[in-house]
Amino acid sequence: MTTLHGHTEAIRATRVIGTDVYNTAGEHIGEIKDVMLEKMSNGIMFAVVGFGGFLGIGEKYHAIPWSSLDYDPDQGGYVAPFTKEELMAAPSYTIDELTKDDGRIARDASYSYYKVDPYWN
Repeated sequence: MTTLHGHTEAIRATRVIGTDVYNTAGEHIGEIKDVMLEKMSNGIMFAVVGFGGFLGIGEKYHAIPWSSLDYDPDQGGYVAPFTKEELMAAPSYTIDELTKDDGRIARDASYSYYKVDPYWN
């Protein structure tokens, strides 16, 4: 499946981590802190996006379905098709909570909240 900008080729996770994330209004909302992979099905579960905080203090981590992000070269980052209000109201987690039970709780809550079709169905 191609993105809005036609990107279909592989990218190293190290190039994704640290990339800025914007909403559709062009507002900077955070950056990708990590990517959660599902080892058994080879799926990308979600991007871990950090919002707010200063130097990691008070930062919230959100699981955003990978398929909902699109890299926009003009922005120099990924665009999430959600409003700032939707993103700020989304479930947030600590890093430990994101990986608890193999990340499935955060994954399921994220796909449900953002109304994104699950890749595992």
